[in-house]
Amino acid sequence: MIFDEKIYYENATEALQYIQGIIGHFKPKTAVVLGTGLGNVANEVQDPIVIETKDIPYWPHSTAPGHAGQLVFGGLGGRAVVILKGRVHYYEGYTMKDVVFPTRVIGMLGVAQYVATNSSGGIDASLKPGDLVLVQDHINFMGDGPLRGPSEPQWNTRFPDMTNAYSPRLISIFEKLGARLDIPLSKGIYIAFSGPSYETPAEIKMARLMGASVVGMSTVPEIIVSNAMGIESAVISCVGNPAAGLGGANSKMLTEAEVIANSEAASGNIASILSAVMKYLQEEA
Repeated sequence: MIFDEKIYYENATEALQYIQGIIGHFKPKTAVVLGTGLGNVANEVQDPIVIETKDIPYWPHSTAPGHAGQLVFGGLGGRAVVILKGRVHYYEGYTMKDVVFPTRVIGMLGVAQYVATNSSGGIDASLKPGDLVLVQDHINFMGDGPLRGPSEPQWNTRFPDMTNAYSPRLISIFEKLGARLDIPLSKGIYIAFSGPSYETPAEIKMARLMGASVVGMSTVPEIIVSNAMGIESAVISCVGNPAAGLGGANSKMLTEAEVIANSEAASGNIASILSAVMKYLQEEA
């Protein structure tokens, strides 16, 4: 069966109209996606308008732990934002079109920036749980891509360039403000697998040889789409655990509980730097 792009666009438009009917004249300038264990960052939003994503037409429902399924509109660092508390993943059984449906709708709201966070496994030996990594490029090892299928001229060109999918300007801003706040930030390459099983030690060795610094099961489809829609994008990855085979002689089994706990512990730093970046972008405008 060939995917019906017309119906997909109409569904996104209906979801957009539902959201606009609740937020009225509020116009978010930046979207922030909160990954596993990072939902508490949304508590920093001023004058929040909360929408349960289960009530939005056609919006996919998250079944992953640590993903609340809410949109929070309001102010962060003085900037009008929309916070996505949680995302859906390819491993949940959704199609790639489903996975990026929220990104499409948020893009249609007219945001200028799309800033995503996630939790990851640390491949680089220097990384430890709780470290923050600014993603500067990615490797898509998910076996699929969100633009596959009919052309989508209402949203993007057929063959969008991915050279600067991770905005060098936003990376520079994050680095500058991270140094000012004394929040260590490294830079690296994120490799995405389809999941939900964690990667094998052999796969991690392969990923390291390919140049990856961190590994996860999300984010890449969103960034492909946000970049294709012309939205300036950035990603902060929080290391939740050492990747498979890298925990040393006393390494424990990889568990989602460990990832969530380490991400929650780092959420204060993420909230601080996100607020600072939003303030910087607002003052720059």
